[in-house]
Amino acid sequence: MSESSDTRTKTLNFNVGVLGHVDSGKTSLARALSSTASTAAFDKNPQSRERGITLDLGFSSFTVNLPDHLRDSVGKQPYDSLQFTLVDCPGHASLIRTIIGGAQIIDLMMLVVDVVKGVQTQTAECLLIGELTCPRMVVVLNKIDLLPPNKRQSAIEKMTKRLHKTLESTRFKDCPVIAVAAKPGGPEAPDTEEPQGVPQLIELLKKQTYLPKRDPGGDLLMAVDHCFSIRGQGTVMTGTILQGSLAINDTVEIPALKVTKKIKSVQMFRKPVSGAMQGDRVGVCVTQFDPKLLERGVVCTPESLRTLFAAVISVRKIGYFKGSLSTRAKFHITVGHETVMAKVTFFGLPPAGASEPPPDSKPPPSEPCSLETPFTFDREYFYQDEYVTGQGEGSLGPDPEQWALLEFERPVTCPSLCLVIGSKLDTDIHANACRLAFQGRLLQGFEDKNYAETDLPRLRIYKTKHKEGQVERVTDDYTVIGRSLFKKETNLQLFVGLKVTLSTGETGVIEGGFGQSGKFKIRIQEGLRPETKQLFSSASKKKGKSGSKGGTANEEEPRTDFQPVSIHLHFKRYVFDPHKKMVQS
Repeated sequence: MSESSDTRTKTLNFNVGVLGHVDSGKTSLARALSSTASTAAFDKNPQSRERGITLDLGFSSFTVNLPDHLRDSVGKQPYDSLQFTLVDCPGHASLIRTIIGGAQIIDLMMLVVDVVKGVQTQTAECLLIGELTCPRMVVVLNKIDLLPPNKRQSAIEKMTKRLHKTLESTRFKDCPVIAVAAKPGGPEAPDTEEPQGVPQLIELLKKQTYLPKRDPGGDLLMAVDHCFSIRGQGTVMTGTILQGSLAINDTVEIPALKVTKKIKSVQMFRKPVSGAMQGDRVGVCVTQFDPKLLERGVVCTPESLRTLFAAVISVRKIGYFKGSLSTRAKFHITVGHETVMAKVTFFGLPPAGASEPPPDSKPPPSEPCSLETPFTFDREYFYQDEYVTGQGEGSLGPDPEQWALLEFERPVTCPSLCLVIGSKLDTDIHANACRLAFQGRLLQGFEDKNYAETDLPRLRIYKTKHKEGQVERVTDDYTVIGRSLFKKETNLQLFVGLKVTLSTGETGVIEGGFGQSGKFKIRIQEGLRPETKQLFSSASKKKGKSGSKGGTANEEEPRTDFQPVSIHLHFKRYVFDPHKKMVQS
């Protein structure tokens, strides 16, 4: 559990992600919450005045008395106080950083909305990320001091109604909305103005708390958000444990720098502790490490993270994204602790009627990418030029199952099965469009730099090809000469042995080239049907009559009233096959 090991007081830590559009007043709200709470709670608590490593750099926290409903649910754990750690999530990239690896360390989301401007683009993006990562939310309408006093109440009610309508289709359907003025008069105003509505907000937050589930098992993964040195002590890394646990004398790895360090001491809530676990905010002290090398990043159990050059993910388009998702396009991919550009190739199950029909059951569209069909190298997949949305035009059906191959511009370090979010961050931030494009889970990573040669050929993604030519003439009952199927320069040897179908129904096999102009010979094993032969003899007679004086058929002369017999060649080609072989089922 997130607690301090001091037997006299035990503190439960509860992480609140503060999300919102730029300039919605997130920072001033965090400041108002901390100062309002500290006048109420910190003065009664002399330890809070004691110095120590402050763990709340970039994070502010405040402590309140444990609410009654938690006292009842805690059972054997005698907590006396509840610490709210406000995890400020500025802007998009770092916002996703707080939810790395899908580790649920944010227990409650606080969405800050400017009451005058309402829901803006980034607000919608925050909502989406919240839906992927967090079970509960509180909406704070900020800056109510900007509304004229006589119209304030009706404006707040109107905005609350609009927000409830926006949230109707999300998992935060009936979440509470509260109005405050965190910094009356705006950022430049003197601090003499009292914040409005903040004590009520603290009460609301207390009501929303629950006992978070924490798991000390598994490999350690800690998100470091600050790094500094203390003379005579060493270097302190502060951050949040996303999974697993740590203790004094443990060896941890800083994968970005490929170095390992031993933990010398651990602090939590400004007190020394022997260890900490998932969900805790900690300061970890190591020696002989230059803090300038790591401002932000991850620390983990040695060799537990993998560095990937490419990956296969399950993929679901995010409904609010307006553009299409095209294969070969580049997206910003947030995976693990990093955001990196990657080229994307979409693929799905073979179309119904192909060798492997897709399963009928589809997961509900709201679930984050729990695919029915597990990804495996043993299966064949169908290449897609773009992500395919629900069957048919205007259909509301769920999107068919599909996957994507991501080829990163530079290697990324991340835990397996972590959450992946694809976005178009180069879209103008002021354009009213959602930049989050798709989300999924990392299923398979490629750690070899030469993955294109070593790993991709195992990925059996195919394209179907169809070529059409025409029968030039019949040489005997079992052989025809074809044309217009290949270019003059094509190497016909590659196509020898492939099956073709005539528009009259016969099937044959390409035997080889005929002459130098790209014509070829087809062997019809079963022989031509009588009606096909009839067709050709009548065609050549007609041609003969209208031909040159000698009555010999002039091959190059256009046939006017004769419907030519076409030749169809169908095959598939695996996109990553180095030999570019053509395959027919």
